[in-house]
Amino acid sequence: MKERKLRARLIYNPSSGQEIMKKNVADVLEKLESFGYEASAFQTKISPKSAEIEAKRATQDGFDLIVAAGGDGTINEVVSGISGNEKRPKLAIIPAGTTNDLARALKIPRNNPIDAVDIIGKNQTLKVDVGVATPIGKDSKYFINIAAGGALTELTYSVPSNLKTMFGYLAYLSKGAELLPRVKCEKVRVTHDQGVFEGKMSMFFVALTNSVGGFEKIAPDAKLDDGKFTLILVKTDKLFELIALLGMVANGSGKHVNDVNVEYIKTSHLKVEPLEQKRPTLINLDGEFGGEAPVEFDNLKNHIEMFVNLDEINDLNYIGDDEETLAFEAVAQKFAEEADRMKSE
Repeated sequence: MKERKLRARLIYNPSSGQEIMKKNVADVLEKLESFGYEASAFQTKISPKSAEIEAKRATQDGFDLIVAAGGDGTINEVVSGISGNEKRPKLAIIPAGTTNDLARALKIPRNNPIDAVDIIGKNQTLKVDVGVATPIGKDSKYFINIAAGGALTELTYSVPSNLKTMFGYLAYLSKGAELLPRVKCEKVRVTHDQGVFEGKMSMFFVALTNSVGGFEKIAPDAKLDDGKFTLILVKTDKLFELIALLGMVANGSGKHVNDVNVEYIKTSHLKVEPLEQKRPTLINLDGEFGGEAPVEFDNLKNHIEMFVNLDEINDLNYIGDDEETLAFEAVAQKFAEEADRMKSE
């Protein structure tokens, strides 16, 4: 009896990363064929949840591998389409977006689709955790890298898509600097595995990986497969204290985790409840709008098997020396220098 050939479905966003995927679809499919897959492609539409709907269809149709090509939003949609099914295909990613946080954590080459798909050929996989966010009274939504709430969560929605395509990281960093002075604390109750935090908070992060907004050390001890979130609560809205925290994150020292203005907690479940809601606490899931608090988060341990670069996954350095990385490192250095200057004053 002839053995069934493995099937792979490439789901790609044609607009991501200066339309880099449109130029490489044929080469990616050829690579997948060389790895033993019967490969086909789906180009996402402008309609909502296009990638999610196709990922769900391909999963239920029994595909063995789904390759998600695009930015963090496209990858989130594909993860969402896969995660609700009992039998799930393996997942690989080709990063072609602005921040590419998941790719940074998995050490997948960025902005080079052929190098990224070559990771599949190494046949190194890891069963990674997936997060579920459930706003009270609303449907659950999945995320695979980061959930955030409070100040700065509007950052992703505030940067026009054409600027993200043209300027990438620098568009986010410029908008972030503009929003910092508007950060305000609100009183919340956060229930987690270790107990309850009740007090003032300006923002929170629920991380599955160590990379948030391009900062690869914001959750320095995050593990991809331990069933735990890294919960970071920021308890200040003072501009100079926020800049100091950013400086500690940017210089990679990891000292921010012990700062008096930070709660740094490991937990598999948490609930965030605003106690004096002056304005809605918006939730950001992998860079996309995820509803409003109150919200609960659950960690689905080892939920999806992903192709990762295991040879490099513990490496503390960035992959490559592309223009985006060099630009980010320059901005990070400026954050660190500014923090040091303010401490000395």
